[in-house]
Amino acid sequence: MKLFITGGAGYVGSHCVRGLCDAGHEVVVLDNLSAGHEGAVDRRARFVRGDLGNRVLLKAAFGEGGFDAVLHFAASLDVNESVNHPLKYYRNNVINTIGLLESMQEAGVRRLVFSSTCATYGVPRSVPITEDMPQQPINPYGHTKLAMEWAMRDCCQAWDLGVCALRYFNASGAAADGSIGEDHDPEPHLIPLVLQVALGQREKIHIFGVDYPTRDGSAVRDYIQVEDLATVHRLAVESQEPGVFRCYNVGTGVGNSVKQVIDAARQVTGHEIPAEPSGRRAGDPAELYADPAKVMTELGWEPQYTEIAAIVETAWGWHRAHPDGFGAD
Repeated sequence: MKLFITGGAGYVGSHCVRGLCDAGHEVVVLDNLSAGHEGAVDRRARFVRGDLGNRVLLKAAFGEGGFDAVLHFAASLDVNESVNHPLKYYRNNVINTIGLLESMQEAGVRRLVFSSTCATYGVPRSVPITEDMPQQPINPYGHTKLAMEWAMRDCCQAWDLGVCALRYFNASGAAADGSIGEDHDPEPHLIPLVLQVALGQREKIHIFGVDYPTRDGSAVRDYIQVEDLATVHRLAVESQEPGVFRCYNVGTGVGNSVKQVIDAARQVTGHEIPAEPSGRRAGDPAELYADPAKVMTELGWEPQYTEIAAIVETAWGWHRAHPDGFGAD
C-alpha cells in the first residue's frame, strides 16, 4: 500500500512508520517538526517537512496520486496545556484535521487510521473501559479528539470514508533495538521523567496523589508499549475498508500504579530514584485501563509487552544511549 502519514516524525508516528516500512509499504511522511524529529523518521520513508494546516501543500501532496490510505498522528496532545491554551488544540486537532479530511475527499482517498485517545471517556464509571462506554471528556484535548471522531463518523456516511479510530491508553517504551524512542520538550510522561531522575537530569520524581482508592494509593494507568501500538496501526490500515467506522481501545488490559512504575524503573536502572508525594492533579481519575478484547478479537492482535518492567527496559535502553534525545535536527 502507498500510505500518507501525518505527524510521522513524532513519538508514536515514527515507530509506526518504521513498522509499516518493515511490512513493505510505501510511506510518505508529513511533519512540521514542531514536536517531532526528522532523525526519528525511517530512511525508507519519504519525508516532507510542512504544516498540516497548509492546504496548498496538502493539495500538492495528494496530487501525486496513488495513496491507498492515511494514518493521522499530527496533533497537540498535552492535557494540561490544552486546559490553558484550548484554541491551540481546536486549531491543530479540529481545524487542521477537517482540512485533511477535505483533501482526502478531493483526492478520493477513503481509508483513514486516526490516533484517538482514552481521554474521550473522561472519568469512567468503572474499569476496565470498553468501547461502548459513554464518551464524556473533561478537558479540551479529549473534546477535540471526540469532535473529530464524530466528524469522521459523519464522513463515513456522507462520502464512503472508512475510519479506524484507535483510542490509545499510555503509549510508552521505545524500539527494542534502542534506535528510536520518546523525546518531548517539555516531557509530560511518567516513564521518561522517572528515567531522567536515574540519569541525573532531575533530582526526584513527584507522585501526584497518594490517597487514591487503589492498591497503593497512587493512580493506576494502562501502559502500552509503542511497538505493540505500531503493530495495531499496521493491522488496522491493512484491514480497513471504505464506508466503515471502527473504534478500538488499545491497551494491555493491565493497570500499573505510579509507584509500581517507579519501582520497576529502580529495578531496571539500579538507581534509587527519589520520589516525593504531591497533591492530586485536578481531573485525574484513580484508575484508567482498557478492556482490549475487541481489538484482539477483530484484528487478531496481542501485546508482546505485558510486564511494566519489560516496557521500562526498552525505554531505558533508548534514554541511556540518547541522554540528549535526538539532538538538533
